Amino acid sequence: MYGLLLESINEYIKEAYGESVWKLIRERALCPHHSFVTHQVYGEHEIPKIARAASEVTGIDLPDLMDAFGVTFVSFVGQYGYDRILRVLGRHVRDFLNGLDNLHEYLRFSYPKLQPPSFFCEEESSMGLTLHYRSRRRGFVHYVKGQLRQVGFLFYQTEISVEVLRETDHAEGLTHVVFRLYFNNKAFKINRHNFGNSCSDSLLPVRSDVFFEVFPFNVVFGEDMLIRRVGIGLQNIFEKLEGRRIEESFTLNRPLVKFTWENVLNHTNNLFELVSRLPIERTGLHGKNSVSDEGSGTLMHNKVHARKATRRRCPWFGLGVPSIENGYGNGDAAVGNGDQAAPLDTSLELMAFQTITGDAPEGFNTLANENDRCLTLKGQMMFMEDWKSVIFIGTPIMENLEQMFMTGLYINDLSMHDSSRDLVLAGTQQSAELKLALDQEQQKSSKLEESMRMLDVEMKKTDELLYQMIPKAVADRLRKGEASVETCEVFQEVTILFSDVVGFTKICSRITPMQVVSMLNSMYTLFDQLTEKHNVYKVETIGDAYMVVSGAPEKTRFHAHYVADMALDMLRSMKHLQDPSTGETLQIRIGVHSGMVVAGVVGLKMPRWCLFGDTVNTASRMESSGQGMHIHISETTKAHLEEEPYLLVERGTVTIKGKGEMKTYWLKEKVGDQTGEALDTPFLANSSENESDDGSRDSSRISSYNPVFSEDVIKKHRDAPNITIEEEVVQEKVELDSVT
Repeated sequence: MYGLLLESINEYIKEAYGESVWKLIRERALCPHHSFVTHQVYGEHEIPKIARAASEVTGIDLPDLMDAFGVTFVSFVGQYGYDRILRVLGRHVRDFLNGLDNLHEYLRFSYPKLQPPSFFCEEESSMGLTLHYRSRRRGFVHYVKGQLRQVGFLFYQTEISVEVLRETDHAEGLTHVVFRLYFNNKAFKINRHNFGNSCSDSLLPVRSDVFFEVFPFNVVFGEDMLIRRVGIGLQNIFEKLEGRRIEESFTLNRPLVKFTWENVLNHTNNLFELVSRLPIERTGLHGKNSVSDEGSGTLMHNKVHARKATRRRCPWFGLGVPSIENGYGNGDAAVGNGDQAAPLDTSLELMAFQTITGDAPEGFNTLANENDRCLTLKGQMMFMEDWKSVIFIGTPIMENLEQMFMTGLYINDLSMHDSSRDLVLAGTQQSAELKLALDQEQQKSSKLEESMRMLDVEMKKTDELLYQMIPKAVADRLRKGEASVETCEVFQEVTILFSDVVGFTKICSRITPMQVVSMLNSMYTLFDQLTEKHNVYKVETIGDAYMVVSGAPEKTRFHAHYVADMALDMLRSMKHLQDPSTGETLQIRIGVHSGMVVAGVVGLKMPRWCLFGDTVNTASRMESSGQGMHIHISETTKAHLEEEPYLLVERGTVTIKGKGEMKTYWLKEKVGDQTGEALDTPFLANSSENESDDGSRDSSRISSYNPVFSEDVIKKHRDAPNITIEEEVVQEKVELDSVT
């Protein structure tokens, strides 16, 4: 399967669903290719795998998707100029369909490994016709339906309705589908009218020997499938074909039907491809082999042998050369001892021939492949009423001049009344140029494929970094070209948490800036792990202030519960974080409030996903008016938590800047939550190193702190054993006892 088909599917999915959907489909189909090369051969199962994955991702039924692929392909090939071939394939729709089986023959030079399907038309009427489709590939029925409809619409402005009458899978791996095509077949009426009015003029008589000379590669056979006569070109290659059954001498490659008399008559509109069953072994080069056969002289340059060549030593050179039994040498007389003739050594002349033509392959091992030495004929079958026979008028197909030489053919053996000679000579030069171009294209494709793989890795890294700054849903909308202000969205119910370090300004005045960075990095890394655990979103950090939200960008009715659990774990984790200047445990204040916000990206440079609204200000005031190692919550948040197992203590009425007096509460603990949390503590200080001999604090002996970066923390978190954080016993325990 060539990349042209896969490339059209790739473009259709990208245009219809976007690059991200194609990437997902490719990953689900386990397709390693980022793009496809037009002339490169890929696996036969690539399209079915991609189609099934696309159906799962998009939710579109597989038949409808394959139909769309077929429609797209007809339009897509116009980018490479193949629409010009389709446009001139037939004057009317019926002509196109009757010549459809020959379409792939026109592409064989560009796509030599093409495995085309076979088409055959019958039961034609003014309302349409019946089309038989045979292929070695399965699952392309709807693909073909889409192609047929699009061809009628695009090139003939005709609406074609396609109905599947029958679908059969044969044991030899063929799929046979019978379509009924309904369309306005006006050309059928015109053809019948012209046929009825045609005059029957007498034709000029032509002698049979002239006819067989004009068409040197013809085969005439009767209903019994016995060969009655062959052209002069075949006589020069094969011995005594006449009288043998044609299916015993040739195999039928196209159309994909059995080689029978009835099938030949039913497919006279199709291109036939015959291949000789036995390989041709060249035995003579220049001499004429006179063989008496009922008075007719035949030039026997070659013979078909089923036996292997024996080896014979040349007395003149002492070199082993092949000797083919019953072979013939140069001249009219046999060379050798007795009645047995010795053949000429063909290797020397072939080497000279290849030197002149420049057509020698690497390794000089053409004879090893017997398929290369089988003669391939392509042409048309015609029933001759007067002869009661069918005549096959064919042309030999040669991939290069060397293959032509090894099969015993010469340029003058080809018909001079058509373009066979020009095609062989011009095709050799064009095939060499095409091969060079294809090799260069494949090298570029390999480099491109490697670049695409590296780009994919870098894109994943970029996506991970981007999604840490902006929510994925918002980032994808920005990628599609939406304005940043259009990403703003109203969230009716969210809970926001603010925290900051108690006495942060004084701490910074006593330590170096790098120590400040290390301290905050350790604390924020610990908090970031807690955000993953409690399903909250980290909005931003400003200095020592840490802000998270729940209920946005993913909406949930448990937003207050997630933030409350997050706040309690934040207090527990502080036990393992120390003030670098004193060695004492760091303390934080936490404020929580619930309400409505507007969230989105604003501005052009340094885009960040931000929250706006009075809820943000109130949550910040809850934090600034709170106390160290306390969780200060508003009455709104308390309403979300009061029916849940949280211990809430009323603080009373507090004057909040910008809000006036508000009734607030302390969140003490979650009732029944006695288990410790397993968290890593990347920032630990050894207080013994900072004490003098008498146990007093000596600031001059405080050890300097090395900066701790996020990748170090993440690696340590993966490798180091978990540390269990026990429940912290604080002074508020006395207050709890008094309350209870």
